[in-house]
Amino acid sequence: MHFAQLPAVDAGAVPSDGFLLDVREDDEWAAGHAEGALHLPMGQVVARFGELTEAAADGRRVHVVCRVGGRSAQVAQYLIAQGLDAVNVDGGMLGWEAAGRPLVAETTGGQAYVL
Repeated sequence: MHFAQLPAVDAGAVPSDGFLLDVREDDEWAAGHAEGALHLPMGQVVARFGELTEAAADGRRVHVVCRVGGRSAQVAQYLIAQGLDAVNVDGGMLGWEAAGRPLVAETTGGQAYVL
């Protein structure tokens, strides 16, 4: 797949109130994610597209993130093809963490805590 024309932003440039779509798997999400992000594993994006469009109904740009940026690039490309304003987060959650952005993790009891 070719992503040369795909819009992308660095993790540090995602607005604090921006719409973040995390397309990683459940175990990756539980290990650490951005607070307030919408979690839709990549394999479920098409089937759960209605949830995404409902969440994006206010017209905000969808910032798509995965671990390093490959899966999110594919999802961002799909969302753009569906008419949404989407952008890939370069470097994924590794870039997010490197930029000093906060992460929240799940404990075995379902409680969240800031990393």
